[in-house]
Amino acid sequence: MTENNDIILETKVLTKRFGGLIAVDQFDLKVAKGKISSIIGPNGAGKTTVFNVITGIYKPDGGEYFFKEEKIFGLKPHQILAKGIARTFQNIRLFPNMTCLENIMAGQHARSNSGMWQSIFKTPYHRAEEQKITKIAEQRLEQIELSNYKHELAKNIAYGNQRMLEIARALASAPDLLILDEPSSGLNDKETEELMEFLAKLLKDDLTILLIEHDMNVVMGISDWVTVMDEGKKIAEGKPEEIYHNPIVIEAYLGKEEEEG
Repeated sequence: MTENNDIILETKVLTKRFGGLIAVDQFDLKVAKGKISSIIGPNGAGKTTVFNVITGIYKPDGGEYFFKEEKIFGLKPHQILAKGIARTFQNIRLFPNMTCLENIMAGQHARSNSGMWQSIFKTPYHRAEEQKITKIAEQRLEQIELSNYKHELAKNIAYGNQRMLEIARALASAPDLLILDEPSSGLNDKETEELMEFLAKLLKDDLTILLIEHDMNVVMGISDWVTVMDEGKKIAEGKPEEIYHNPIVIEAYLGKEEEEG
């Protein structure tokens, strides 16, 4: 795949159980820096569980994982974010009664340096930092072409715009790794095409992207590397064209469709 010094995220024999169910079974993953990597697989394969372990929502039952060669096992979600990993969720998790600008500002506070007393007494340092946070939020809104909605409540904008707003909020924390869970879910064809173009452009900002995606057009269109999961295990990995023609992958998908049909 790539040299080890180009790996930004790595999991080794990662395992997560829920009672008697093994959701993630000794899963190995390497994410190359500056690339777009995708994890695909049938429903219930364990993809989101992997994301939830990496981002500190779940504690694993076995294995290790490293970010920029640093072991991040056991860190809480806000600590993972401060290390440089930001994420979005399959179900949008914006603050619906906050404005678009305030939502993006909220994404930066994990990396702010103002303490409680500085915030309460509005010290010059705190005011300067708030101005910086506001400016970055405005820049991110402009990046997703939603500047005209900055004072609009998040719940009042279109669904596709909400998707982009959540990505912009994650980007506002200045991550090194952006993790996206089904980013094209609910988008129409035009919005999906615009999303693909947007994500490809982000790589120019020295960003790495790891995503779960059900839309194979997205996966095949923008991914540099694809990992396939089924029943908690990795069953294949490779370049998109290799995965597309892999008989093991085809069997996993077709088999699941027949079982559900």
